[in-house]
Amino acid sequence: MFDNYLDEIFLMVIVTFLFTAIIMPFTNKIAYHIGAIDVPKDNRRVHTEPIPKLGGLGIFAGFLFGYMLFGIQSVQMNSVLIASFIIVIAGLIDDIKTLKAKYELLGQFIATLVITFYGKILLTDLTIFETTIEFGIFSYPITIFFILGCTNVIRLIDGLDGLSSGISSIFFLTIGIISIFQGRVETLEITLTFIMLGSCAGFLVHNFHPAKLFAGEAGSSFMGFIIAVTSLLGYKGTLLTSVLVPILILAIPILDTTFAILRRILKKKPIFEADKEHLHHQFLKMHFTQRGTVLVIYGINILFSLASIFYALGDPSRGMIIYFILLILVIWFVLHTSIISEKVSDKVKSFEEKTIKKI
Repeated sequence: MFDNYLDEIFLMVIVTFLFTAIIMPFTNKIAYHIGAIDVPKDNRRVHTEPIPKLGGLGIFAGFLFGYMLFGIQSVQMNSVLIASFIIVIAGLIDDIKTLKAKYELLGQFIATLVITFYGKILLTDLTIFETTIEFGIFSYPITIFFILGCTNVIRLIDGLDGLSSGISSIFFLTIGIISIFQGRVETLEITLTFIMLGSCAGFLVHNFHPAKLFAGEAGSSFMGFIIAVTSLLGYKGTLLTSVLVPILILAIPILDTTFAILRRILKKKPIFEADKEHLHHQFLKMHFTQRGTVLVIYGINILFSLASIFYALGDPSRGMIIYFILLILVIWFVLHTSIISEKVSDKVKSFEEKTIKKI
């Protein structure tokens, strides 16, 4: 029976992958027709030519197609469908005519209310060192914060061809592997996971550099939103280490968002003000190509995923070794780039140069 289910998983991924990859050229035509085009108007943009940004519609269509073939109707699934529709519509409006951040955030907030109050998909408790903490009424704000956070870390890292869709694909593959080995088959989270893996990978075919289309706000928000939902479905009410697994898989976009907030606070600028100091911009400053930058970030993300797989499947020592190596790399990166502060990196480099001269 397990082998049969693996065959079904393979079929989920292949079917949604092919469907999404095939329909993307049609979403391109729709994008040009309705004016959902990303025209580079400032130096923050890495691309130089207008690119259609309706890839999110194709990803959502692949997701719906996968659900029609492999999904099982339930209240929780209904809540995911309704909330996803709200997320995608809000994103599509922004892709056609740019919305203020507060209005898009409002759409995301309404979607989270559907998930929490109608679907009852909640983080209700947490077990830390054999002590269970019940969140009670605070389950709702904690869950809402978690969903909004995941939704926006993927949206904010969507700055290079193939970046958000690649990171999302790595996330869904990792969660899928962990779920299979833990025996959580024939569950809603594993169905969502592999349907989304196929849809994201199908989009990535057209989104990898040089991109023929972008995910847009609809696509990046939708990918982040489903990441949050699958995490809650698979890890709610479990050990702290298990809850941290999906967060650690998303370490790259979470760190990038955290650094962006700190950087803007230190510069006394609005938190939502865009700049060119994100993680991928730092690699571009080091003279990596767009493709090289994305592949390096993929590699780092895969290391976080590998450590998470070791940690979740009962080999925490190997996982901790990889996490520790990655922590050292992150500290080095922060101290030697302007991802948080140019002053800090300049002082560190000056100190190192003086030290080398003395030696």
